[in-house]
Amino acid sequence: MNEANTRAEIIEPLLEQAGWGRNVPLAKIEREFPINAGKIENGKRTKPLFVDYLLIYKNKKLAVIEAKSTQKEVGEGVTQAKNYAEKLQLDYAFSCNGKKIYQINMKTSKENQIAKFPSPEELWNAVYGDQNEWQRKFNETSFKMKPNEEMRRYQEIAIDKVLDAIAQKKQRILLTMATGTGKTMVAAQISWKLFATKWNLKRDSTRIPRILFLVDRNFLANQAINSGFSIFDDDVCIRITPEKIKKSVGAITNASIFFTIYQTLSTEYKDHSKKDAKAHPSFKEYPKDYFDLIIIDECHRGGANDESNWRDILEYFSPAVQLGLTATPQTKENANTYAYFGKAVYHYSLNEGKNDGYLSPFRVKRFKTSLDDYKYASDDIILEGEEKLDRDETYKEKDFNKNIEIQERERKRVNLFLEKMNADEKSIVFCANQRHALVIRDLINQNKTSKDLNYCCRVTSDEGEIGNQHLRTFQDNGKSIPGILTTSRKLTTGVDVRNLRNIIILREVNNIIEFKQIIGRGTRISEGKFYFTVYDFVGAYEHFNDKEWDGEPEYIENCDATKPRLSLEKGTDEDEEYIDDEEYIDNDLDTNDELENNKIGIIKIQLADGKEREIKSTMASFRFDNNGQLISVEQFLQNLYGKLPDFFKNEAELREIWSAPDTREKLLEQLENSGYNANDLKELQKMIYTKNNKDAENSDILDVLEYIAYKTNPRTREQRVAESKPYLVKNCDEKQQEFLDFISEQYIKNGYEELGSDKLTHLITLKYGTTADSKEKLGSTDEIRSLYISFQKYLYPKNPKNIA
Repeated sequence: MNEANTRAEIIEPLLEQAGWGRNVPLAKIEREFPINAGKIENGKRTKPLFVDYLLIYKNKKLAVIEAKSTQKEVGEGVTQAKNYAEKLQLDYAFSCNGKKIYQINMKTSKENQIAKFPSPEELWNAVYGDQNEWQRKFNETSFKMKPNEEMRRYQEIAIDKVLDAIAQKKQRILLTMATGTGKTMVAAQISWKLFATKWNLKRDSTRIPRILFLVDRNFLANQAINSGFSIFDDDVCIRITPEKIKKSVGAITNASIFFTIYQTLSTEYKDHSKKDAKAHPSFKEYPKDYFDLIIIDECHRGGANDESNWRDILEYFSPAVQLGLTATPQTKENANTYAYFGKAVYHYSLNEGKNDGYLSPFRVKRFKTSLDDYKYASDDIILEGEEKLDRDETYKEKDFNKNIEIQERERKRVNLFLEKMNADEKSIVFCANQRHALVIRDLINQNKTSKDLNYCCRVTSDEGEIGNQHLRTFQDNGKSIPGILTTSRKLTTGVDVRNLRNIIILREVNNIIEFKQIIGRGTRISEGKFYFTVYDFVGAYEHFNDKEWDGEPEYIENCDATKPRLSLEKGTDEDEEYIDDEEYIDNDLDTNDELENNKIGIIKIQLADGKEREIKSTMASFRFDNNGQLISVEQFLQNLYGKLPDFFKNEAELREIWSAPDTREKLLEQLENSGYNANDLKELQKMIYTKNNKDAENSDILDVLEYIAYKTNPRTREQRVAESKPYLVKNCDEKQQEFLDFISEQYIKNGYEELGSDKLTHLITLKYGTTADSKEKLGSTDEIRSLYISFQKYLYPKNPKNIA
């Protein structure tokens, strides 16, 4: 039997005999269950991984089965079964060829052949037999999903790991998940299961839990309550603001899930109804054991410095279970976060997200200019700050837009990325500070091609609610304006813009944590989005080479935890985004005083007349290869050069392959499977420059391959059409020439894609309206196709010197 017959006629009856029938209560078999979404690479999505059978009982996934045909050994499916069970983090995996059943216990590593499949109850007891009452309740409780929303396998694993820790009475829990993988949704589903089971700190099921969701920025609190936690009824959730605290008498308690920022809970509260009442932080209006669970979002950044009031919040509510959410694996910068919470109960990395197809891949363009460093020249004009200018100092990236400003330099940078970007794609520009974000916004709007008034907007603290409204509009995928936002640090974390296509970095990024957050803005997937581009003007891309960039880190047991604390920055006013813009304590700025000094008296330089035109620039493109390594386009070219002999023997054979639609498409498919897709080749096409052809972008992909392999000078598509004209005159009648002239025009305009085997019908319809009209002028379908194909042999001749 083949595999399909083996499954239908032997394996499925065996499962039914074991109690996994279609009508067995609570027992379910998922066939062809997708483990992931399929990796996005080479401009398309690959096929997802599927499990032949997934066994589910009481809402819990228990085991996978890899099926093989009776013609194969049962051991042929063992490797796949282990791989799938590992990805789903299941305890059991099976391989079956209809004759034998092979069982693998993933937890104990025990493997053996068994006579029959275990029943649902037997498998349940084997996996969950030793679990306590709360684990059982959590496992038997279904998720509450929104319409058309599906739980991804890693999200379900993350929820289970946290709930297991809660059931085992762990007080501090850490969950590490890459940006864009749904931490808020996971937190909401954890909260839902706690609600559904009436879990609370007393663990007596007498009341639903009270949960505090803590963040450090207002828009993160609003985003959480309006997105993941929208599964709850309106009266369950409440947003605590300073205004509500001022109006309240005592603690705000008219809800079950409370969303707020640290600064708000630290605001002073005074009961004016009591004589001689003293002011105290508002969180102290609550009993210490009021909250059962505190969820600390972006916990690597917010809430627990020893010397801060925010640490007081966590210590005051110490009876509560504290769940930290972060996208950042352990590094030397955030070691104290892990000291506070302990090792993450689950870690889902950026690389895993990309490989599973849930996160977008990206490419990097590194720009350098001749004005990256600056030393004062006597013919330059000092507009402001002459007394602060050091004429002998060379000003570098860390100084620009903090100590010194040269608008011509910023204009050059703006024009460089505007020229390379698609103006219709959404983009975020990260600037040195709020003032710099203002300068860049204005320069973009001065040089934009769009006619829209709000094409580029600034979103920083100083913009207030207007900036927040621009952000909300920007996040709406159905709206194209604003197209670009400028910011400094306000948008580094938590901003969900699924269709973000470009990230422009115009300021230094000194630590890996912040760099990961910035890159994370673009990783969310969207329809038609196959990658996003990082435009790097400061060399931040070198963080990709940091061993801490991605992957699961080795946990450090003793990371300077003598005084366990979170590695968080200090804040500003009671309800502001504290880690924002000028208020942010950068690695290069030691004190707030130094920061304050930089706010005034900046040196402004105007370049001497004509110097702006002399600013030179270079651009280096980088991409990730099939092994996940960041490589330059030059290295990509070298790799392709070494690979091309695998596909054709010589230039004549390449031209012959390219001259027929079927063989051309086969070659492109082979190149794509080797990591060189058509989009990559088009990017190389833009880079080709020769004396004979300064406009290589208007050449053909064939020219790219010939140039790389044989150093053949490119020819434009217009030149190719002109060289094929004698064939039309010599071999075609007037009507055929008219049709081929039309095809030639389409080819000149759009490239080789217009000559594909699937394009002929479209071209006929475009030219004649109906197939019947084309037959009347050109003959039968076979005759038209023959004309279409033979024309291409003259468009791409073996010997360009003699094509007639």
